[in-house]
Amino acid sequence: MVTFKQLEAIFWVVQLGGFSLAANKLHTTQSAVSKRVQELEALFETPLFDRSLRAARLTEKGEEMYLLAKRLLEQRDAAVEQFQHPEVVERHVRIGVTELTAMTWLPRLISAIQTKYPKVILEPHVDASAMLRDKLLADEVDLVIMPDLFCDARFFSKPVGDAEHTWMCKPGIVKRGRKLHMHELAKHRLLMQDNRSGTGLLYDRWLRSVGVQAHNTLISSSLVALIGLTVSGMGVSYLPRKCLAPMVESGALELLSVTPTLPLTTYAAISKVDRPSNLISSIADLAQVHCDFGKIFQT
Repeated sequence: MVTFKQLEAIFWVVQLGGFSLAANKLHTTQSAVSKRVQELEALFETPLFDRSLRAARLTEKGEEMYLLAKRLLEQRDAAVEQFQHPEVVERHVRIGVTELTAMTWLPRLISAIQTKYPKVILEPHVDASAMLRDKLLADEVDLVIMPDLFCDARFFSKPVGDAEHTWMCKPGIVKRGRKLHMHELAKHRLLMQDNRSGTGLLYDRWLRSVGVQAHNTLISSSLVALIGLTVSGMGVSYLPRKCLAPMVESGALELLSVTPTLPLTTYAAISKVDRPSNLISSIADLAQVHCDFGKIFQT
């Protein structure tokens, strides 16, 4: 009879790339992990690993068993979550966020999760939207919070809030006193995020939709870098309005009045459809409650 311990053994050997690492993960010995795999092999009378190689490489039947183990363990975890009280749920959860969330309300979200699920271990990943999407598809993260731009049937998306961006520059870079048209602003150097960024992708599409093609640009994948470049007077950039208000008030940055105005960036908590989880759904709900791009480094 197949046991969950046997399924965990093959799953973690493959997931972590070795018997020793799997043993550490399962808080047991390498010989115990090997024994569990051997029990599976004896039960189905077929080798699951190619032992002629130094690395732990699956056979064809081993691949099938690994996928079966992955699916059954996910179903077990979902069932356990459904019937456990929040305070006793134990799980390692990897959450992917973009820089703007990390700079603003991520601490509040983590605090809320830890209050509701004190035994859950959280691992935040900060990256560009495209990279987070790829990590989610590869099961390297369990949930991502990013601009909701990737229409994909493999994802479940729950809107959590909007971020307002506006054009900013160092005071004196652009003449003040009147509203500028976007075509006029594009004569200045535009500091923009690249297409790995959800915000960068959104505003690149938007600029094209209003018939503006910027010829003098400086592209960066980092929001922090763009803020620094803008403050230094290197050009004009679209930046999050509310959380940078103190920099505007201090005179480090200046808000520009530009028509047409930039659209809002809608953020969503996104998970995989084929990995349903009450815990992940609950964390997405908490994100919806605590999403707030209005202040840097909230506690």
